[in-house]
Formats: sequence, C-alpha cells, structure tokens
Amino acid sequence: MSLRRFQRTALPRARGLTRRSRHTLTRHLKRAVKRATMRDCGRRCVYCATPLTPEQATLDHVFPVSKGGLHSPGNLVVACHDCNQLKGDLLPVEFFARYPWAGANFCRYARAVHRALKRGARRAVSLAYALAA
Repeated sequence: MSLRRFQRTALPRARGLTRRSRHTLTRHLKRAVKRATMRDCGRRCVYCATPLTPEQATLDHVFPVSKGGLHSPGNLVVACHDCNQLKGDLLPVEFFARYPWAGANFCRYARAVHRALKRGARRAVSLAYALAA
C-alpha cells in the first residue's frame, strides 16, 4: 500500500523582487493550483456536479481555513460560486448533514481529497439519510 503525500504549496522567498513581480508569481501559482484541482475534480463542482469552466470555478477549502484548515492540495476542491457561498465556513460534517446530496456528490467527484475527509462525508450522508427515513 503506497502512501500518497501532498506537499504544501509555498511561495519562494526571493529577495530583491519588487512587490509587482511577487504578485505575478502568486498569480501564476494560484492559476496552476486551480488547474490541477480542476483536473483532480473532473472539471465539475464537487457539491452539485455541475460542469465548470475555469472562469466559473472557485477553489473551496473543505476544512475551512478559519477553523484551522490548510492550503494543501488535500484540502482544496473546485466548487461553483453558489455552492461555495452555501458552504461558507461550515465544517464538512455540518455541511453534509444539512445537504446530503452535496455529500454524495463530494464522495463521487473529489478524488484528490484527504481520505479522512471523504470518510467523514460518507458518515454524515448516511446519518442524514437515516434520520430522514
């Protein structure tokens, strides 16, 4: 069994760069991360399964940064603007308990997300459907 490790994406600290050139580096890095995340998520919103173009797609942190989430690729997914606003800063368990359809799509389309986040989504979806029945 191989362990998949994701490296944290960090900007290089180069001295002598102007603020404008640092902004250009940041913009290119963000674009590359967004492209890779779109590829990993099948160019679809992981919550509502809508096909997305790069202009429509937004990056979403599954475990919110405001609650201790990282900017690592294992925590980033692609979402449409409406679903990203709907999720806000909710924890994955809270969001999938309120919207089980989003959790079911998340399990299907979020391929590069950390295993523990997917496991939590499956549990929240099954619990929400069991309570509804």
